Amino acid sequence: LPQLNPSKILAFTMAEILLSLTIIGVVAAITLPSLTGNINERTWNTQRKALYARFSQAIALMPALNGYGTLTEDESGSIEDTAAETFITSGLSKVLKINNICDSDHIEDCGITTSFINRLGEKTAMPTTLKDLKSTLTSASYDFYAGGTESSSGTHHVGSYSVINTKAAAFETANGESIILYYAPQCVADMGETTVHMGQQKVCVNMIYDLNGTKGPNTVGKDIGVITVFYPYDSIVVSPYPLAQKVTNTQYTKISSACAQLNSEYRMPNKEELYSIYVNSKLFGETTGNYPSSTKFQRGDGTAAWFLSLDDGFWGFSEHPADLVPENSFCTQRY
Repeated sequence: LPQLNPSKILAFTMAEILLSLTIIGVVAAITLPSLTGNINERTWNTQRKALYARFSQAIALMPALNGYGTLTEDESGSIEDTAAETFITSGLSKVLKINNICDSDHIEDCGITTSFINRLGEKTAMPTTLKDLKSTLTSASYDFYAGGTESSSGTHHVGSYSVINTKAAAFETANGESIILYYAPQCVADMGETTVHMGQQKVCVNMIYDLNGTKGPNTVGKDIGVITVFYPYDSIVVSPYPLAQKVTNTQYTKISSACAQLNSEYRMPNKEELYSIYVNSKLFGETTGNYPSSTKFQRGDGTAAWFLSLDDGFWGFSEHPADLVPENSFCTQRY
């Protein structure tokens, strides 16, 4: 057999090995953050859905959501407020596993961050009262003519809403989520309205959750999101997250399909989801305009659809929604 000459055995030089390792390192530096980000996104999405399911089941077990705690104002203007904390201790904790409860002065002890990044990428202070969350939740009014701007060309609608502001409370779940809770003890049931009305009094509970406490990124749409509960009886629980990209100048009947084209998990929000977006405008960055919901109701011989004014929180409607082309429409994730 021929003998190999050891001096002619082929091998990589040190320079070639170092060059290969450098290339591998560069590729890893480029791809690993993307891979890690995708893993985090999937993990957060799974956690969000599981959290929403747990709260939906828990709220359904509560006999009523209003009337918890003390909320009174004396002649000097001093307010005794135990509403949100009592709702957690005497209500929610009976139907949901809770590890720790914090009053309004110690919410950080429950892992609540003092600030977060909203959907627009802005650093925002965490609201600590119902009014701070959305000022119109404690005081709002409207005065307008439906169908026109003059009394002769429309129906005059006047309304107002005012309640005592409540302090937020916080808690940690058995699964490790940190949640700050805003409570409206005077919330009322859905009365099957078929005319213009305020939506504020329908909101019983709003929660901002953080899936991993004070750990980063503390960003809406990632580890931070919302859950809103409407009506003290037969409650409806929603957890919307609107796409930053809206559907513009699209016929009402085609909005949901247009949303699905942007993202297969998204559609036009229903009435409660749309109002949750309004309530949480500090998170989502939406403050003005009239937006359509997918919720319809029977009015006379036809079917009308609810539209929400983000300026003041009142519900209007269109008796002929199929003929409308809203300037802007939200798309929100399916749950």
